[in-house]
Amino acid sequence: MKINDHKLVNARQTPSPNFTERAPGEEISLLVIHNISLPPGEYGGHYIDDLFCNCLDYSAHPYFNDLKGLRVSSHLLINRQGKVTQYVPFNLKAHHAGESSFQGRAQCNDFSIGIELEGCDDEPFTDSQYATLAEITGLLMQHYPGIQADRITGHSDIAPARKTDPGPCFDWGRYLEMVSN
Repeated sequence: MKINDHKLVNARQTPSPNFTERAPGEEISLLVIHNISLPPGEYGGHYIDDLFCNCLDYSAHPYFNDLKGLRVSSHLLINRQGKVTQYVPFNLKAHHAGESSFQGRAQCNDFSIGIELEGCDDEPFTDSQYATLAEITGLLMQHYPGIQADRITGHSDIAPARKTDPGPCFDWGRYLEMVSN
């Protein structure tokens, strides 16, 4: 894998309209790990793409009614097989963190990259997902030196009143050890 022009080469590119420009000179200095499955606990299919591209059929599942009007995105999604989809180039601000704060600084979208893992809080992630996430993390740390190991966090850590992901089944020790090797 490699990054070219703020895009992950060999990732499936599925552009989301849900992004904004970063402020001039803004350093990318935070990596936020999330999880998502649509409907919750179900994997595969096109619903995550549809949500991030504003074309989700809200009548396809009762849970989707709660998502009406959301205009969200992430930079990347890593599916259960470790395959990657990119929705927003890294130099642009994806709408993944919402109201958030890291080390006293609000609005984490301004300075972060968001990676979604296909999954949920109460199921383990796959070996393929960990391997892909660790490889991508290493690339991001090389291209965006503001991202250091102590600036990798979970969505639950920057928005604890609202979010629980990546959840208790995400093995932070395993992941960070893979990143350091």
